[in-house]
Amino acid sequence: MSDEKRYHHGDLRRALLEAAEAELAERGIEAFSLRAVAKRAGVSHAAPAHHFGDANGLLTALAAHGFRQFLEAQAAREAKATPDPSAQLVAAGLGYVDFALQRPALFRLLWGSNRPDFADADLSRAAEDAYRHLVEQVSAAGGRTVADESAMWAVAHGLADLLSAGRLKAIGSFPDDTRDAVLTDIFSRFLPRPQ
Repeated sequence: MSDEKRYHHGDLRRALLEAAEAELAERGIEAFSLRAVAKRAGVSHAAPAHHFGDANGLLTALAAHGFRQFLEAQAAREAKATPDPSAQLVAAGLGYVDFALQRPALFRLLWGSNRPDFADADLSRAAEDAYRHLVEQVSAAGGRTVADESAMWAVAHGLADLLSAGRLKAIGSFPDDTRDAVLTDIFSRFLPRPQ
């Protein structure tokens, strides 16, 4: 039975993306290969090439998928927060950290690798959606300048990166609720100030 018949209606693409993320998490970007992804997905070694062209094509598709998952992590936190724009912005920051802690290899692919092709239309759109969300959240909370956007992005990204790499041990060792309280305090210090 062909790969396409076993995975009908787009399931093969999804299975390959899941296998690619698992491969990335287990073996890292340096050892990432289409053949290993195909083996992990249980399909022929030609299946990933048929869908994505080469390893960088698959990583590009995975990065686009990753940005959508990143926004979902933020939305999950935002759904639990009060509708106040500042609370929503803090929740987005917590979602940023959640994503990095839950999917560190994918986090690094999005912001630390030159393998994905950001000229790809799908990836470009997904990355732009993530950035636009930041801009809209900062603006809703009273931010008016690039400095306001940059400050929140730098703080959220820096905390996410340090925590996912295990470098911020003082905060990373706390129970989740205590860690969230500390992060909320940090994010609150960088909220846009009324003009």
